[in-house]
Amino acid sequence: MRFTYTALPGRVVFGAGVLASLPAEAALLGKKALVLCTPGHRDLGQRAAALLGEQAVGIFDRAVMHVPVETANAACEFAQASGADLCVAIGGGSTTGLAKAVALRSTLPILAVPTTYAGSEMTPTWGLTDGGIKRTGRDARVLPRTTLYDPELTLSLPPALSGTSGINAIAHCVESLYSEKANPLISLMAEDGIRALGQSLPRIARQPDDLEARSDALYGAWLSGITLGSVGMALHHKLCHTLGGTFNLPHAQTHTIILPHAMAYNAGAAPEAMRRVARALSAKDGVRGILNLIAAIGAPTALKDIGMPEEGIERAVELAATNPYYNPAPVKKDALRRLLRNAYEGREPEPYCS
Repeated sequence: MRFTYTALPGRVVFGAGVLASLPAEAALLGKKALVLCTPGHRDLGQRAAALLGEQAVGIFDRAVMHVPVETANAACEFAQASGADLCVAIGGGSTTGLAKAVALRSTLPILAVPTTYAGSEMTPTWGLTDGGIKRTGRDARVLPRTTLYDPELTLSLPPALSGTSGINAIAHCVESLYSEKANPLISLMAEDGIRALGQSLPRIARQPDDLEARSDALYGAWLSGITLGSVGMALHHKLCHTLGGTFNLPHAQTHTIILPHAMAYNAGAAPEAMRRVARALSAKDGVRGILNLIAAIGAPTALKDIGMPEEGIERAVELAATNPYYNPAPVKKDALRRLLRNAYEGREPEPYCS
């Protein structure tokens, strides 16, 4: 056995009600906090600002999916004008992504308060969309210094979005199992993250106010974020970044639809990873276990149902095959084309590569 493991720095405060500790935690990082949120989470932004009191210097509520460079520019200008020395990102991956864009240019520290299961708050990965192309990179400056995980904040996340957000988190765990930089500790976290999410997401679908299930899902999302931030991702994430950035598809739903297809693509080249996924989901087969979970939460299975244009398939193939991420199975255009066609139509995955 041979591997390299690098622990990422960061403080985590986890538990129901920990949002109340926001002022004290923010004070450890700065004196003037800019609160970031989406337009739909303006109320949460105001709640955070009220808790911060005089520590808050403003609310920027224009975070959107895939972090358009124009929005990032506006947020940076707002942060500079307000004199902020800290960003408080309250919301999902879009808000965390915007905070990372600000941090990348300004070096402001980030305090993240996630309200979904995206996991991006545990990663040094940033993404920016410019002219329909999403670029990603890694930089230690964008890793949040502190994250408050309060499952009470996820109670208002609709069951449908909770489910797809959770599958998005599972995707991080799955790909970490066959990452080029996989190591035993991250694989343990990945398997337990899949287990926690696989057990909790159907419970949330049945009873959205189940705080214990919400806590279990957030725990799984935390583990998924660590795996995402610690090792490289593969074909699944390349496809989802391509589809999301180019066609502005909803992030979590895109991950949900693509995941079983990307797993089937890599199944023959990563049998041990598939066995671990199956074990975590108490299934005989990893791909089937994911498909069963998607069915149990009633999530979408076809790209055409979430806004993907059919004529975009060929462009997606070309973009995904250009500078591809490391992947255990060879990235071939004909196989990608079949994968995306099946995902577009909502068909069953197939073994794309022998």
